[in-house]
Amino acid sequence: MQQQSDLKLFYLLMVLAMIGWGASWVHVKVLSSYLTIHEIIFYRYLLSALSMLPLLRIMHLPLKIPRALLLNLLLASGVMIGYTWLFIAGTKLGTAGLGGAFVTTLIPIMTFLLVSLLSRRRLTKRQILALSLGAVGVLGILGVWNFRSEEIFRIENLYFVLAAFAWAVLTVLGSKSRTTHPLVYSFWLYLFVTLFEGLFFCRFQTPLLSQSLLVHANLILLALFSTTFATSIYFLGGQKIGADRISSFTFLVPFSAMGLSALFLGEEIGASMLGGTLLALTAIRMLNTSKKD
Repeated sequence: MQQQSDLKLFYLLMVLAMIGWGASWVHVKVLSSYLTIHEIIFYRYLLSALSMLPLLRIMHLPLKIPRALLLNLLLASGVMIGYTWLFIAGTKLGTAGLGGAFVTTLIPIMTFLLVSLLSRRRLTKRQILALSLGAVGVLGILGVWNFRSEEIFRIENLYFVLAAFAWAVLTVLGSKSRTTHPLVYSFWLYLFVTLFEGLFFCRFQTPLLSQSLLVHANLILLALFSTTFATSIYFLGGQKIGADRISSFTFLVPFSAMGLSALFLGEEIGASMLGGTLLALTAIRMLNTSKKD
């Protein structure tokens, strides 16, 4: 009974985490008008790493990581930089409104396929049906039929496809770090991303301290809510229930993003969004419920 209660609490935290990811679209959209892509990445993960130190201390979690995990972390930090760059670049150069559809639809599909390939285990009919329902649900949430064909098939939208694959790889890497607490793993991941960005990619062209309160507020929320909380919970889930099942929750991200846009920007919520959300929730339930094919 206690285990069931803990699992329900975890699922609630995952829903909140997906709201955090949905909010990140809004934050990145604002910040990309003031900071370069690599500046956003550097400051985001620097603040995230620093914000985790008090939490790790309170929980008495040692910062030491096994040598065997070092290669995993180095690979994951490179993939994290690649994912973040691809997503922001896609938002700038591609059809921004479709970013949510491409990325959140493809992440669970690619993750399930990747896990299936690595474990040499076929997808069940139930999993295929659930992934299809989730994909249709996401497309319904975003009203993809309102986009012109030239907007959908722009070559720049390939950034979103590559970003989804990068996140699928990152999900699998995070799920393999069972020898270390997920919060410790997240801390080192954010720290390595910060170091790599600061040493090799970020040119620091923009004086951060001279920016407005709007920029600072969005950066802090992006770091604390959308990364420290949301992404750390996601990695915790990867260890708790597996890379493939945890990835199914990304179907909820477009709903949270558009819901927040409706709340803060006055955008309308249509019937297709509500119907799509129900399909996405159905898909998540199916993918997280064990049943024989």
